[in-house]
Amino acid sequence: MSAGTPRLSRTTLAASRPRGVQLPAVDPADLRVGLVHLGLGAFHRAHQAVYTEDAAAAAGETRWGILGVTQRSARVVDQLAPQDGLYGVLTKGTDQTSLRLVGSLRDVAFPGTDTPRVVATIAAPGTHVVTLTVTEKGYRRAADGGPDLQDPDLAADLAALAGELRGAHPDSPARSPLGLLLRGLALRRRRDAGPLTVVCCDNLADNGAVLAALVAATLDAVPGGDRLRDWVEASVRFPGTMVDRIVPATTEAHRAEARALLGLDDAGLVVGEPFSQWVVEDRFAGPRPAWERAGATLTEEVAPFERAKLRVLNASHSTLAYLGALRGHVTIAQAVADPDLVAAARALIDDDVLPTLVAPDGLDLAGYRDDVLARFANPNTGHTTVQVAMDGSVKLPQRLLGTVRDRLDAGAVPTAAAGAVAAWIAYVRATTQGELEVDGWRVPLDDPMAPALAAAAEGPLGSLADRMLDVRAVFGDDVAGSAPFRTAVRAAVAELVTVRA
Repeated sequence: MSAGTPRLSRTTLAASRPRGVQLPAVDPADLRVGLVHLGLGAFHRAHQAVYTEDAAAAAGETRWGILGVTQRSARVVDQLAPQDGLYGVLTKGTDQTSLRLVGSLRDVAFPGTDTPRVVATIAAPGTHVVTLTVTEKGYRRAADGGPDLQDPDLAADLAALAGELRGAHPDSPARSPLGLLLRGLALRRRRDAGPLTVVCCDNLADNGAVLAALVAATLDAVPGGDRLRDWVEASVRFPGTMVDRIVPATTEAHRAEARALLGLDDAGLVVGEPFSQWVVEDRFAGPRPAWERAGATLTEEVAPFERAKLRVLNASHSTLAYLGALRGHVTIAQAVADPDLVAAARALIDDDVLPTLVAPDGLDLAGYRDDVLARFANPNTGHTTVQVAMDGSVKLPQRLLGTVRDRLDAGAVPTAAAGAVAAWIAYVRATTQGELEVDGWRVPLDDPMAPALAAAAEGPLGSLADRMLDVRAVFGDDVAGSAPFRTAVRAAVAELVTVRA
C-alpha cells in the first residue's frame, strides 16, 4: 500500500472518478447474492467473476452478485472487505495494458469464522449456483480418485455433517471445500430451498462428473447420508467446464501500475492476459447467469474443447518448458522466441496433435494453435520454464501420452511427440544429475516421483531412453511396449544428450 493514497472502495471510487479505467459493468449497490464461489483466488477474480458481471450487465439482471469464500486463510477477505468487494483486473498484453474494476463480488467470507453464513447462503432460495476453483488438491481425493476419508480436515467436516443431518446447527468451522459444500447442500435440502447447480472450474478432466462422483462417494461414507445423496441426485446438477486464462502473480510493480491508472490503492488487484475462454456444459438445475452473452461457450459436450486444450496448449507448454530449460531459457516467452524450439512446438501440434482432434463447434484448430503460441510469447504472463516443467510424471500422461496412443493406434509413429517425451527425459536426467542451470541456479527435479525417476535416469546414456520408458507408472504397458515409438524416443534422446554434452 502507498502512504497517503486512498484505498479503493465504493466511496473513494465515487469521489475519484478515474479516467481511462473501465468501471464496473453493473452498479454493485444494485446486486444481490445469487451465486456462491468456493476458492476466492486470483483466477476466479480474473475469470468467472468477470464473466458473471458482464452476463448480468448484458441481461439487465441484478440477482447474480457473488459471495466469495476463501480456503485456508482470511487474507483475501482482509484485502477485499475494506474495498466493498471492489478490485481491479490489470490486463497485460505484449504491448498494451488496461485496467477494469469488477463489482460482482458482493460479499466475502472465511470458513474459519464464517461457516454458518456460507452454509446459510448456499441454502438460501435466492442462490442458484455454486462455483469452485479450489485446485485439484482441494478436493481431498485418494489415489483411487474417491474421497480421502483419512484426510483430517475432510474427516472433521464429515463428522460435523453427520451431526447436522441429525438436526445440529452448522456452527463448527468448515475445514475443506468439499465438506463445506456438502454441509451447505444438507441445509438446503432441510430447508427445501430448491434445486442447485454446482460448477467445478478446476483443471480436472471431466470435472463435473468427477465432482458428482466424489460427492456421492463421500455421502456413502457418512452415517445418515443416503437421503442427502438421493436428494443431490435428483436436485443438483454438476455441469462440466473448461477454463483458460493465464493469471500471473500480482507484484508490487503491478500494484504501482494500477495505482497510477486508478489514483487509488487496490489490495485485491489481479493480473491477467488478454485471452480468456470458458466452456460450460449446458446442464443446469435452475436459473443461471447468461454467461454466453459475456463470451462463454455453452455446449452439450465439453470434452472436445478440453481435449484440444490439453493436447494443443498444455502439451506444447510442457515441451517448450523442457526444451527451454535445457537451453537455459528462463521464461516460456524466451523459449517460444527460440526458432528451433517454436519449430518443435509447431511440429508437435501440426504433425501429431491435430490429426487426433475433432474440432469443436466454432473452434478453428489452426487458429487456436496460432493463438496459443502468440499467448506464450507474451512476456507479461511471467511463466518460467522451470515452473511449467514441474510434476512431469503427472502432466505427461494427461497432456501428451493420449496423443501418442491415438497416433500409434492409427498406425503412425508420432515422431514429434517422441521428441517431446525425449525432452522430458533429458530434463529429468539433467536435473537429477545436478547438471542443469537456469539463470545461474542449479535446478532440482520437482516431481512427486522424483526418487523413482532419479533411479531410472542413473546409468549409461545409451540406455537412458529405455530405462525411462520402462517407468510404467508414467507410460503404461502400451506406450512402453511400442517398438516404433521406443526407437523414435531413443533417437531423440540421443540427439538431445549429444547436443548438451
